[in-house]
Amino acid sequence: MGQIPTVPVENPYLSLADAADHVGQSVKTLRRRIAAGTLPAYRFGPRCIRVRLSDLEASARPIPSSRS
Repeated sequence: MGQIPTVPVENPYLSLADAADHVGQSVKTLRRRIAAGTLPAYRFGPRCIRVRLSDLEASARPIPSSRS
């Protein structure tokens, strides 16, 4: 895995490659999640797709433990 990208406050959008590095998933997995509707994405031009950092972090879910 690469370094976690720093995102300036005025631009909270990540490229798919940076988002994939941030969450430790592949770009292909992120594209699947976008297509399934579980991860919102935004198009900035004909080929530029970005993901909001807050949406990416909000899509994480805790793993339930077997202990109570």
